[in-house]
Amino acid sequence: MAKAKIMAGNRARRREAAPQEDAVPFDRRQQIILEAARLFAQKGFEGTSMRDIAAATGILAGSLYHHFTSKEELFVAVHEAGMRVLMETVGGAVQGIDDPWDRLEAAAAAHCTALLESSDLMIMVVPKFPASIGEYRDTLVRQRDAYEQLIAGLVAALPLPGGVDPHVFRLHVLGALNWTQTWYRPGSRLPPAEIGRQLVRMLRRG
Repeated sequence: MAKAKIMAGNRARRREAAPQEDAVPFDRRQQIILEAARLFAQKGFEGTSMRDIAAATGILAGSLYHHFTSKEELFVAVHEAGMRVLMETVGGAVQGIDDPWDRLEAAAAAHCTALLESSDLMIMVVPKFPASIGEYRDTLVRQRDAYEQLIAGLVAALPLPGGVDPHVFRLHVLGALNWTQTWYRPGSRLPPAEIGRQLVRMLRRG
C-alpha cells in the first residue's frame, strides 16, 4: 500500500512538473526578445549581433537560432511586442473618457510612459526600418499601422479647426511623441506622462 502511494505521488508530481517544462521555451523566447530590445535600443539594429544577444541572454549563439532563424526575424518579434504594449497601454488609458481632447491627452501620456519608462521592454518606434529587413517589411508596416489606426480614431473625433488635415495632424502628434526617445533623460524635470500631456495641450490651446 505504501509503495502504491509513493508511485501515485511520483506520477502526480510528474504531471505537475510537465506544464513548467513546457513553459521553458516560451520563457526563454521572451527573455531573448527583452534582451534584444534592450540591445537594439542601445546599439541600434546594425550595431547588434546575434552573438551579442546570445551573450546577454546567457545562451550559446547556436542555441539562439533554435528560437529565431535570423536577426531580422528577431527584430520583427521585438517590434511586435513593442506595438502590443503600446496598443494595450494606450487603449486602456482612454477608456471611460468622453471628451475627445482629453482622450488624446490621456493617450499621449500613456504613449510616453510606455515609451520612456518601460522596464520590461525598451520599446522601439522607428520612422524607418533597417535596410536589411527585406521580406519582413510588410509585416512590420502592418504591426505599426494597427497602432496608428487607434490614434487615427482618436484624432478623427477631435473638433479640429477648418483647414487642418487630420492625417497631417496625426503624423505630427505621433512624430512629436516618438521623438521624445531621442532627447528624454531619466530624472528630467517633467515625467514622461506629463510630457505627453504637454505636447497635446500645445496643440489644443496653441
